[in-house]
Amino acid sequence: MKKAILATKVGMTQIFGEDGVLTPVTVLQAGPCAVTQVKTVETDGYNAVQVGFGDIRDVLVNKPRAGHFKKAGVANKRFLREFKFENAADYTVGQEIKVDIFSAGDKIDATGTTKGKGFQGAIKRHGLSRGPMGHGSKYHRHAGSNGPATTPGRVFKGKHMPGHMGHVKATIQNLEVVRIDVDNNIILVKGAVPGPKKALVMLKETVKSTN
Repeated sequence: MKKAILATKVGMTQIFGEDGVLTPVTVLQAGPCAVTQVKTVETDGYNAVQVGFGDIRDVLVNKPRAGHFKKAGVANKRFLREFKFENAADYTVGQEIKVDIFSAGDKIDATGTTKGKGFQGAIKRHGLSRGPMGHGSKYHRHAGSNGPATTPGRVFKGKHMPGHMGHVKATIQNLEVVRIDVDNNIILVKGAVPGPKKALVMLKETVKSTN
């Protein structure tokens, strides 16, 4: 991986291409990100670039993190993440990473935290089928049998049952960059990306082959 950026999700819309085809896109406010630390094999055991993104009031930043930003010579940031760039040595502390590292037609992977759905039943959570809805039935939206009685006499791990749904880290791979607005730090990505509006999204060049 040689390029990546942090962004917040603005929402979804649709645009017409030059060929007249209507394309649903996700609008992302991407960057600018400030490089706060460059990690190397000699000092940290691996190569990576740590970046900060999003303005935040000074009173909301604790002293250790504020000292870290001050040492880097950048303003306090809301989000702090790192990327394992192959060319990490090419970056310098204080450098800005802007949306122009990508261009229309690039393929990227979008990583974010999905929307939380709370506690949900097995039908909504796992897509199980319901039972008869007649008055005589005692099985409507129940998950069904949990397994055999005496052998092995327990419920296997991973059994589809009710529980917490959503609010997990997810990555959508091989999304296409449709348009870049350098002046406003906006990137339009074809399709949907994980998370609600204003959520943090990490955009990286795709790991899939384009062949």
